[in-house]
Amino acid sequence: MKIGKPRIKIKDVKTYLIDLLGIIVGTTIMAVGLNMFMVPNMIVPGGVSGLSVFLYHLIGAPIGLSIILLNIPLFVTGYIILGSRIVVQSLVGTILFSFAVEITAHFLPEATDDLLLAAVYGGVIMGVGVGLVFRYRSSTGGTGLLSLILAKTTGMSPGQALFWGDLFVLALAIFVFGSEPAMYSALALFVSIKVIDAILEGLGLAKQAIIITRCGAEINKRLINEVGRGVTRIEAEGGYTGEGREVLLCVVTRQQTARLKWIIHEVDPKAFVIIGNATEVHGEGFKQMQQQ
Repeated sequence: MKIGKPRIKIKDVKTYLIDLLGIIVGTTIMAVGLNMFMVPNMIVPGGVSGLSVFLYHLIGAPIGLSIILLNIPLFVTGYIILGSRIVVQSLVGTILFSFAVEITAHFLPEATDDLLLAAVYGGVIMGVGVGLVFRYRSSTGGTGLLSLILAKTTGMSPGQALFWGDLFVLALAIFVFGSEPAMYSALALFVSIKVIDAILEGLGLAKQAIIITRCGAEINKRLINEVGRGVTRIEAEGGYTGEGREVLLCVVTRQQTARLKWIIHEVDPKAFVIIGNATEVHGEGFKQMQQQ
């Protein structure tokens, strides 16, 4: 009996190509915002990109190369702690972003020398690019990957890790470039975060997902292992069919929303899913409840 080769589904290939195209567009938009608005005006966008801007102005190091080199320790650590799936997705986004930064740097002019305009427009453009990369289930490494590592090893929430990582870069901006560029860098970062929220279809800091499915055990396992979020499982019964179902309740950060939806789609495309903004979340992985 001959065992045939596993078929590659056309639908899967199409999905991967769409994702790749989305990541390419997103990283290119990020590179445009960086090279036209932020680099010429010494505005740091936070994270590894911000550190790369520092190195460019201090020693003339190519920004694209610095982004890759600074991410190498994070990728190695992430591979050990988080596994290969998340690291590979981040690696693709990081390499494409680095290439886009180097390619566009040669022909994109400085858009403005007004720090306020550079901070606002640079933040908007960077936010659109990052939002697209997140939406197509990738990242550009940096503090995004670091936040997942810290969440796994220390219990710190991804949002907290992102905040402290960006705060560290902004503190460096004060000492290296002075207080004024640092303040505009903070403005650019704020604008970028708001745009990312809008691209990912929600302004809440967290998303609440209610999943009604027949494959609760597998979805539960993948959400815990790949997203790093706890899940509450509730046995239920369909009111119309009378058949048994399982209801999963999960809260994730905005960056994890696309990954959550993709896992559900892979495991149970027929699952009934409700995703909404969670304006306040208290408990494990988020901020702790405090007495008022």
